[in-house]
Amino acid sequence: MTLLTVWPDTDPSTVLLRTEDHTEIQGELKQLGVRFDTWPVVPGLPAEPTSEQVLDAYRSYVGRVVETEGYVYVDALHMTPRDTPEWTRTAAEARQKFLAEHTHDDDEDRFFARGSGVFYLHVDGKVFGILCEAGDLLSVPADTTHWFDMGTRPDYVAIRFFHDDDGWVGNFTGARLAEDFPSFDTLTATR
Repeated sequence: MTLLTVWPDTDPSTVLLRTEDHTEIQGELKQLGVRFDTWPVVPGLPAEPTSEQVLDAYRSYVGRVVETEGYVYVDALHMTPRDTPEWTRTAAEARQKFLAEHTHDDDEDRFFARGSGVFYLHVDGKVFGILCEAGDLLSVPADTTHWFDMGTRPDYVAIRFFHDDDGWVGNFTGARLAEDFPSFDTLTATR
C-alpha cells in the first residue's frame, strides 16, 4: 500500500502525519495540487520489459491521461537489480542525481507498474514523503520542489508522461534537505 508521511521541513524526527489510507492520501495531496490515483496492476510483464511492452499493457489508461492532461511524450523505464559492479555504480549515480532537491518546468507524472519509489515534496514548510507502489499514479505539478528516492537497490517499472521532450530536466536548488529525511530504505523497513 501507498504510504504518506509528512514532517516539518526543519525537523525530520517529528511526524505530523503517517497514513496508508488512500482517501486521506488523495485529500492531503489534492491540497497541494498533486493528482494521486491508482490503476489495476497488469500481470505478466517480463522481468525487464521494453517501453513498448509496458505501454501496450496499460494502453487504455495511458490514453486517458494523455487525452486529459495533453501529454505528447510518454515512455516507460525499468530498473532491475543486478549483482554486477557496473549496475551497482550506475544505480548509485542515478539515485544520487534524483536525491538532490529540484523542480521541473513541466508536471512530473509517474505510474508505477511494478516496484516502488518515494517522492518527497517540499511545500509550505513541510516535506511530504509519498511511498508509491505498483498501481500508483502521482502527478507532481511543475515548479514543485521535490526529490525522488528509488532505494539502494532500485527495482521498479514506471511510465513517464511529458508535455515536451525536455520536461524531465531538473532545475536543482542546491539544498541538501534530502540528506536529513528518512530514505526509501528506511521508510520501507518501518512498514
